[in-house]
Amino acid sequence: DRSVHTLSGGETFAASLALALSLGEIIQQQAGGIQIDALFVDEGFGSLDQAALDNALQALQTLEGNSRMVGIISHVTELEERIPDQLKISSDKGHSHVSYQHDFAINYPKRLPNQAGCNKIAMI
Repeated sequence: DRSVHTLSGGETFAASLALALSLGEIIQQQAGGIQIDALFVDEGFGSLDQAALDNALQALQTLEGNSRMVGIISHVTELEERIPDQLKISSDKGHSHVSYQHDFAINYPKRLPNQAGCNKIAMI
């Protein structure tokens, strides 16, 4: 038995992601026809080492392959380099600006076979 208070930042993120994904599946199964089409993950990626980041993105790609849109809210530079669809929000003199970017040159390092041409993971 291990107390949750002893988890590292990366372990806490992995546990939170696993719980969120599991709860989403339970809700869909128990709620009689409710379909959850989108998942937004807000931060936590900065606490992950390279292997944990790869595992988290692989888990999110699996969701993407199951007809779900995944939105990642983050400032982590490596995610920006790995996710082709990005909604960028910036601030200038008290005004917010929104821009969209799609970079065809960015490819997932471990694309799943059923995801060819299907990019529904977006960075916000």
